[in-house]
Amino acid sequence: MTNAHSLPLPSRRLRRTLAAGASALLLAGSLTTLTGCGNDNNATPAGVIRVYGSEPQHPLIPTNTNEVGGGDILLYLFSGLIRYDNDGKMVLAHAKSIKANSNSTKFTITLKPGWTFSNGEPVTAQSYVDAWNYGACGKNMQLNQSFFSTIDGYEDVIPEDNTDCHMRGLTVTSPLSFTVTLNQPEAGFPLRLGHIPYMPLPRIAYKDIKSFGEHPIGNGPYKLVDGKAWLHNDRVLAEVNPRYKGDLTPHNKGIWWIFYTSLDTAYADLLGGQLDTIGNTVGSTALPNFQTDFPTSYNNKPTASSSAFVIPEWLPHFQGEEGRLRRAAISMSINRPLITDKIFFGTRTPAKEFTSPTLGDVDLNVPGNDVLTYNPDKARKLWKQANSIKPWNDTFQIGYNADGGNQQWVDAVCNNLHQVLGITAYGKAYPTFKQFRDEITQRTIKIAFRSGWAGDYPSVYNFLQPLYMTGASSNDGNYSSPAFDKLISQAAAASSINESKKFYRKAQAILMRDLPAIPLWYPNASTAWNPELKGVHIMWNGYPNYTLIEKPTPVKEK
Repeated sequence: MTNAHSLPLPSRRLRRTLAAGASALLLAGSLTTLTGCGNDNNATPAGVIRVYGSEPQHPLIPTNTNEVGGGDILLYLFSGLIRYDNDGKMVLAHAKSIKANSNSTKFTITLKPGWTFSNGEPVTAQSYVDAWNYGACGKNMQLNQSFFSTIDGYEDVIPEDNTDCHMRGLTVTSPLSFTVTLNQPEAGFPLRLGHIPYMPLPRIAYKDIKSFGEHPIGNGPYKLVDGKAWLHNDRVLAEVNPRYKGDLTPHNKGIWWIFYTSLDTAYADLLGGQLDTIGNTVGSTALPNFQTDFPTSYNNKPTASSSAFVIPEWLPHFQGEEGRLRRAAISMSINRPLITDKIFFGTRTPAKEFTSPTLGDVDLNVPGNDVLTYNPDKARKLWKQANSIKPWNDTFQIGYNADGGNQQWVDAVCNNLHQVLGITAYGKAYPTFKQFRDEITQRTIKIAFRSGWAGDYPSVYNFLQPLYMTGASSNDGNYSSPAFDKLISQAAAASSINESKKFYRKAQAILMRDLPAIPLWYPNASTAWNPELKGVHIMWNGYPNYTLIEKPTPVKEK
């Protein structure tokens, strides 16, 4: 899911304590209790599942949602040309066929007939073309704009003062077919078309896009309930869409996304039968016990996600050669194996590169990745070299959302930096994920900040291009490297996955040198759910497939 996705790492109730192994070496200072919004969910209709959620940062517009709170909801309100099965394989959804020309620069897309939005409007080729043009158009200032960057004519529509918002690479050829012409070969283009930015929109959306975002009308397996469905800072209410024509027919009566400001409260509700699933991971304080708390209803397997923190380009001391030296020193000061063992109890794996090993065909021996290895002596040497360029006279802070269970690892990392480099380092908590993301997307944040990425679709490209390409949708630190950009474009244009590997390897080597983000670890999908539920399947990205969950009526309370 997108940051498209900064991914909050949920925490559990703090009555659980860290194991004795989480020593003072890792935790400088005591834990601070997180307070939150418990929710009385007794009024949930029969057969409706109650899932953990977070307040979306923006109105629910597919082309303007790049974080998990809104993304998780939109995935069930809309259906695109393709979808991804539980294992991450591409399956045709609304598309009847997607055919490429000989060099994969032009794709002819034919739609299945009879599909409608939940208001009865037919979903046509124009529904897709208009939505993509809207997302790409500069004056609309959509966060996911860059996902259309390979379509011919994109460069002409991105200026904010542009009045013609029609990319020449999109042509409607009939009510149920359209063509997409790219500005370079890209054999893997169809794989990305199940991602949120590529969803169709009904005509009513453009009459008042802001109001539409408060109550979107989609073509997916669920629709928002009539009336007030988005209760801000509380929940979003969805029911089965009777007009849905796809193959993901819900096995339940609806979904309620319940928003929490504390995942400790969320986990207590899960234990008490007031919540059905807690998403893709429990929090660090619960990791020693969640498998015994839920012996028949838990998951603890690697997933397509990664965790890091970003040191933005605009911070003092972090530009040019001084910045490269300091970033490397900071990275080599972090004892990833100890933190993943003592705080995360083995449910995280220290990062070796910038993507996720679960994608397959991932190079874990990228040149320069020794910068991710704990090496205090070299870290001090590099820091000293940076000081010879410009002396350090500052503090180092890492921002994080307090509703996401991040305090323990942030404290541990900051304590590592203090012990190895002798600097003052500490975390800064933001009350909610939305407040945290607002400062990041508005570029008003003045410190480093945690970042998480859950794959939007199973591709190495998706872990590199959106996060690090110049001007990309989730390039939150404003990193820019023409050499990196060129290699990513070459990888996309490669004729095969094997051909693309050499470009990704070189691109990641540049990231190892520049460290626009500091890779930390690969999270497992360490999650739990109400044992009375049936049909719980954890997908390739670590989240349950909500459509397959069956909820007996009534569910027994614990």
